[in-house]
Amino acid sequence: MPAVGLPAVPRIPPSRIIHWLRLGWRDFRAAGWPSMLHGLLVFIVSILILQIALFYWPVLPGAVSGFVLVGPMMATGLYALSRRLEAGKVPKLEDAIAAWRTGSRRLLPFGILLVLSGAAWVVVSAVLFYFFVQAQITEPLSFLRYVLVQNFTHFLLWTVLGGLGAALIFGLSVVSIPMMLERDVDTRTAMMASMHAVGENPLTMALWALFIVLATGLSVATMMLGFIVLYPVMGHASWHVYRDLIGDDASDQVRSAV
Repeated sequence: MPAVGLPAVPRIPPSRIIHWLRLGWRDFRAAGWPSMLHGLLVFIVSILILQIALFYWPVLPGAVSGFVLVGPMMATGLYALSRRLEAGKVPKLEDAIAAWRTGSRRLLPFGILLVLSGAAWVVVSAVLFYFFVQAQITEPLSFLRYVLVQNFTHFLLWTVLGGLGAALIFGLSVVSIPMMLERDVDTRTAMMASMHAVGENPLTMALWALFIVLATGLSVATMMLGFIVLYPVMGHASWHVYRDLIGDDASDQVRSAV
């Protein structure tokens, strides 16, 4: 039984992830350039972060992780576009802009939380780098050589700490942002509903989180170009994750698809 005040959450099999991705790809194609614009903006921001970090290597791991933390908030416009398509209407850039305007009162506190979390992790990473890394890091290859060969233990510790933080943020945000966009709920209620949804579907949501990590890694490996397509597809798919887990007709949707 869900906690008092929280919506009921259906049990969703891991195979549903494929369906979410298909719907995300469909929405990406149907939304057109307003959707791709989100991917281009993420690509530009990623390049800027990389350029800044190149001047000071200790902030690079934290900057990348911090960007991942605030990524769900940046997809707000994509949720609005998918919502428009769901209603059988033609999505426009104005719909994405309107989502930011109308939802700013509810989204702002959560956005601040994500930004502070990302900034805090950047600081923690820089401090860990300063105290534990004794080697001279001057370029990408020397950085990879150090963390993967000379001192893998410290790198593993950093990965575990970052993973725990990312898992917490994922649990709090996976459905809370689209929920606040669609419904008049406060930040605390939305976060509790999100954690409840994850708790009811731990395996499915863990695999969904793993896919996001792999897609992000692939985007980074392609010099951020992958974000142009993968980010909007993931954003649109996340709207359908929300609709299955928290949407008013979630149980009917899942029952008809399984």
